[in-house]
Amino acid sequence: MKVFELRDVMEQLDRTGQAYFEFLRVAAISTGLYALPAGGADPRQPHREDEVYHVVQGRAVLRVEDEDHPVEAGTIAFVAAQADHRFHTITEDLVALVYFAPAESE
Repeated sequence: MKVFELRDVMEQLDRTGQAYFEFLRVAAISTGLYALPAGGADPRQPHREDEVYHVVQGRAVLRVEDEDHPVEAGTIAFVAAQADHRFHTITEDLVALVYFAPAESE
């Protein structure tokens, strides 16, 4: 068993200076924390894996293909593999747990 505390993972992400920090990887799933600042841009590209975002902080809009959906703390969104998607109109610093299944290969 592996157990993670969100505050610890957030501190690890901050130390990396990156927008994404993967903290769990097994064959079936990988999990990371993704953070984008208010007013920032989401540079990520479509993935070969299915993906679930669980927003833990902030406000933004998630565009999947040509559909927009506002997100905030508590929102959980599924994005199918290869779907074009990105966060935009980030009005409050955004932090999301990200789950890839199977584990992200990029």
